[in-house]
Amino acid sequence: MKTNEQAGQCVKATIERYKKANSDTSNSSTVAEINAQHYQQESAKLKHQITDLQNGNRTLVGDFTTMNLRELKLLEGKLDKGLGKIRARKNELLCAEIEYMQRREMDLQNDNLYLKSKVAESERGLQTVNMMGAASTSSEYMQDMIHYDPRNFLQFDIMQQPQYYNEQDDRKALNPDIER
Repeated sequence: MKTNEQAGQCVKATIERYKKANSDTSNSSTVAEINAQHYQQESAKLKHQITDLQNGNRTLVGDFTTMNLRELKLLEGKLDKGLGKIRARKNELLCAEIEYMQRREMDLQNDNLYLKSKVAESERGLQTVNMMGAASTSSEYMQDMIHYDPRNFLQFDIMQQPQYYNEQDDRKALNPDIER
């Protein structure tokens, strides 16, 4: 891999070769020699890079037989740094997971309290119904529990006109013998 500085040097070298070639067109053998020398230098650089990459590949595969003591120490240092980064990332992920689980626990506890209050409210409503004599057996209790909704305990129709009775109508309803 070439850095910006190395790339800039290569560009400058190419420009210099171009200037020399244009200024001295009569001497074409020197341009060819310059080009050959440049390509030999590039070839040597590429061979060195290939060797470095092959050595790096061997270390990745686990072949350390060609490495000397200094290279092994450098590799050990890199591995220690890498393990440190891995452990830091692992701890970061574990802390995030713990925070998520704690929030989830709080949500579940809140849901549990809400459901307990709903059950207690339903039981209070059922006790009221039981006191009124509507349900006496456990099966009736369960049916009432399923169908009971405290909001609908006293139902009425808003559109229906209220019916007013006087005392006489009440007496007639209770004693059918009284004449109307």
